Amino acid sequence: MLKPMFGFNAKPRKFDMPLRYYDPEKEKKRRQRMRFESKRKRHRSQNIRVVLYALGLIMVIWIITVL
Repeated sequence: MLKPMFGFNAKPRKFDMPLRYYDPEKEKKRRQRMRFESKRKRHRSQNIRVVLYALGLIMVIWIITVL
């Protein structure tokens, strides 16, 4: 509380960021390492399952309305 009265102002902290240079070959190797291949087609089987559930629900509703 007394420091501002005597001319001391708050100063931002100094920050030295280490310099990094873009190396395209290193980036390419890193992406190759991170890449993985999935062998199963999950989204296709999920779409078929959703369609089958929808058809089942429609059949149940149709049976209820007919009776």
